Amino acid sequence: MRIGELAELAGTTTRALRYYEAQGLLPARRGANGHREYDQSDLRLVSEIRSLTGIGFALEETRPFLDCLRTGHPTGDSCPASVAVYRRKLAELDELIGRMSAVRERLRDQLALAELPFTTPVCPTSAGSDLDHGDNAEDPDR
Repeated sequence: MRIGELAELAGTTTRALRYYEAQGLLPARRGANGHREYDQSDLRLVSEIRSLTGIGFALEETRPFLDCLRTGHPTGDSCPASVAVYRRKLAELDELIGRMSAVRERLRDQLALAELPFTTPVCPTSAGSDLDHGDNAEDPDR
């Protein structure tokens, strides 16, 4: 199949496919006419890339999964290198969740403080205070 067909079947763009090719993730086979040629195994690779990037994997992180498929495994996560990527990604997410939980707690604390009833502070020099007895009423510094 040609690049346009692969893009349509995989739900992506020809530009993305060319980028995957440039990154070494998709093979660059050319026919006698110079056009790129793809087969069902290439569709499977692109589907794997899109599936993994769709759940947050960086493009480079898909490489072990693609290598696993290329060696004939039925799924891209059947190989130890793919499992290692899963473990690493889960550790990253656990760390991020921990940091985000700490931020959430700080935000809750700030919100609780912000929602406390506001009381106007009493100023000792305000009208009616004990300090103003009328003495020295002509003193402009008072």
